[in-house]
Amino acid sequence: MADDYLVRIGKLIRDARQHRGWTQAQLAEALGTSQSAVNRIERGNQNISLEMIARISEALDSEIVSLGYAGPMHLRVVGGRRLSGAIDVKTSKNACVALLCASLLNKGRTVLRRVARIEEVYRLLEVLSSIGVRTRWINDGVDLEIVPPAGLDLEAIDAEAAVRTRSIIMFLGPLLHRMDRFKLPYAGGCDLGTRTIEPHMIALRRFGLDVAATEGQYHAVVDRSVRPDRPIVLTERGDTVTENALLAAARHDGVTVIRNASSNYMVQDLCFFLEALGVRVEGIGTTTLTVHGVPVIDADVDYSPSEDPVEAMSLVAAAVVTESELTVRRVPIEFLEIELAVLEEMGLDHDRSPEYFADNGRTRLVDLTVRPSKLEAPIDKIHPMPFPGLNIDNVPFFAAIAASAQGKTLIHDWVYDNRAIYLTDLNRLGGRLQLLDPHRVLVEGPTRWRAAEMMCPPALRPAVVVLLAMMAAEGTSVLRNVYVINRGYEDLAERLNSIGAQIETFRDI
Repeated sequence: MADDYLVRIGKLIRDARQHRGWTQAQLAEALGTSQSAVNRIERGNQNISLEMIARISEALDSEIVSLGYAGPMHLRVVGGRRLSGAIDVKTSKNACVALLCASLLNKGRTVLRRVARIEEVYRLLEVLSSIGVRTRWINDGVDLEIVPPAGLDLEAIDAEAAVRTRSIIMFLGPLLHRMDRFKLPYAGGCDLGTRTIEPHMIALRRFGLDVAATEGQYHAVVDRSVRPDRPIVLTERGDTVTENALLAAARHDGVTVIRNASSNYMVQDLCFFLEALGVRVEGIGTTTLTVHGVPVIDADVDYSPSEDPVEAMSLVAAAVVTESELTVRRVPIEFLEIELAVLEEMGLDHDRSPEYFADNGRTRLVDLTVRPSKLEAPIDKIHPMPFPGLNIDNVPFFAAIAASAQGKTLIHDWVYDNRAIYLTDLNRLGGRLQLLDPHRVLVEGPTRWRAAEMMCPPALRPAVVVLLAMMAAEGTSVLRNVYVINRGYEDLAERLNSIGAQIETFRDI
């Protein structure tokens, strides 16, 4: 029995190490032991103490064994510090998850460069691995290799991982080409009713896919006789809806026209990736996409997703609220031009480098230097629009920026039912935000931020906004249970510390 436990613990340690992208030698170095000792531990051939398990857990930032309740991760923030220097923008979270789903189209080997090491990606990798897809981190854990099996085992799907990611909905487009019947867990753990999935279904029914959402699962049936015989008009210009339609069209033997398509950054990256697979896509960057499908895709492809404009906006906002001079490098300028225009109107002092191309050879980047500025509230309200309008995910950052400006700013977050409510958490830190209704909040500035201890909002971008305000507040703040931030940002605390922040990661004992 003891030997069996050692083998199981060893496998958990091996999986956690590979998940982090480390070799046995790297883990050995972190533990101050030998590579052969790590090898014995992972094979279950060495007794291991609770102290050593705890050390391994800390080194890999993974709960290897849970004794009772495994405490969530928290952040302790010493605020009032100025940021300085330069920081690079990481690759796009939303592009990376779309490309992971798109890899199911390909029978060949897919390599994605500089993939975001975030919880949302980890959950998708767990799902892919559970159905037979071989994934591994290569090149010192920087890049990701994906090799599909001949057949997928959806009966073995990791449902727990699947319901923790909303991206599972984008499996529908690729899977309809691989099997006639299949089941998937509900996306995001929510009971996604007609309103949520219907835009996807309107597009995918044109390829013969019929889905019934019952008993916590999507039950999908494909009618091969159904083909899109006229342009598909999306009823919602959504990013994931457009991506699902593209994924379905990519292996359709014919030409598919998609109208009212999103032209946002993650959709463009998906189009560039499909072109690398041999699928011709016309109209990239517009609201009408024409896809020349390829019924069989078997290609060894190497692709570099572009940088994340929402992370770039996060870093610009960090500089603004902490009154810092900071250079944000590798900013995808095409997807931040409206935001910068609004900030210029508010009085932001900044400059930008000449444009250059991202590693995908298509996305335009700049280096952006932000300086301390005396901001005034904008004349017009802040509200999102589909690209090329102000990005929906960038709206929350304007709450912290507006709180740093002189005057009153109306923020109208019309897309989401509850997200504006979470922005009022800034009042705990000294903000003056008045909730007018579930979609509108009035922000009055400037703000004298103050330290506080609070729970992390359950929405990704408002959670980061709270963290930025804590960085501006004199004193020590605590932000509890930050899993939601780790879903969308890689090593955010550590990277902010590299430019002058003081943020400590900890767990309850």
